Amino acid sequence: MKILGIDTSNYQLGIALASDEEIIGEYITNIKKNHSLRAMPAVEMLMKECGVSPAELNKIVVAGGPGSYTGVRIGVTIAKTLAWTLNIPVIGVSSLAVLASSGRYFDGLISPLFDARRGQLYAGLYKYSEGKLQCMIDDANLPAEEWADSLARYGEKILFVGHDVKIHQDVLKDKLGEQAVLADMTSSNPRPSELIRIGMGMPVENVHGLVPNYIRLAEAEAKWREAQK
Repeated sequence: MKILGIDTSNYQLGIALASDEEIIGEYITNIKKNHSLRAMPAVEMLMKECGVSPAELNKIVVAGGPGSYTGVRIGVTIAKTLAWTLNIPVIGVSSLAVLASSGRYFDGLISPLFDARRGQLYAGLYKYSEGKLQCMIDDANLPAEEWADSLARYGEKILFVGHDVKIHQDVLKDKLGEQAVLADMTSSNPRPSELIRIGMGMPVENVHGLVPNYIRLAEAEAKWREAQK
């Protein structure tokens, strides 16, 4: 069983390759460069380095959002195109769940987040129980202050993970005090290898039914819908 993992949902570009439940290759960059130009060459490079041909792939796992509208769309499009061309199944995984997996050894709750601009964020609440990542609050798009207020009722530490935590850290610390724990930089990169690990335990999707999970509408689409009322 050979599985390809693709994550272009945010600034990071992550590609991973697994063979028989073992990660045999992983490629990660965290720079602001165009994923549409870099993703497929990265896939081709990693597969060549690992000696795996496209025909050997059995499944594709992709980070389906939330995150950057363009980034999410690129990853899902590549995954669906490859899956359809190779006639193999595809699985979409929450981009926030992939990020939350970096808190595997944290004794408490885990809140992955991405900045959504204008004081808002994409966030979810997760926890590891018996070695499995469980979702406590579904991924959502909401103001940072509202998110912090909703977490204040939990009587345990909360690990905030993600490169965008620094943007909202003042609000989180002000609302939650010592309850808020900010992850260091080594825990803030979503790993495409974790994307594969999560996806291995999920049901496959119809390649044509897989759609990006933006959570909220793009600003242009929201304005267009408002104008149609």
